[in-house]
Amino acid sequence: MPYQAVTHDIAVSVEVAYIPPEQHGRGPGRHVWTYHIRIENRGARTVQLKTRHWTIVDARGHVEHVDGPGVVGETPVLAPGGSFAYTSGCPLPTDSGAMSGHYMFERDDGVWLKVAIPAFSLDAPSAKRTLN
Repeated sequence: MPYQAVTHDIAVSVEVAYIPPEQHGRGPGRHVWTYHIRIENRGARTVQLKTRHWTIVDARGHVEHVDGPGVVGETPVLAPGGSFAYTSGCPLPTDSGAMSGHYMFERDDGVWLKVAIPAFSLDAPSAKRTLN
């Protein structure tokens, strides 16, 4: 079941997969996840994704912020009813963590929209979480 959020008629869904160490080749003590994101324009105006902001937290509480233009080297334009999907990844030194963030879109009339990326969990199959 994907993580989902809808902001300003733009839907963002995220599906996460853990990559076992024997498949990612980053060495012992590194954990890697891929995430597949689908963005859908459910509104009546054309929008363009301009920037992204991520907050990444590992199991030790270390926080990293990542900002940049577009996604995977693109700044897609989404007409009403249009969608865009991409896959990226996240390495961590711990076996669990979380990501959240937002995109900034510009509508065809010049209005800027801050669109939530739903928070999602990064958990290795071996991760043991305790609830406080």
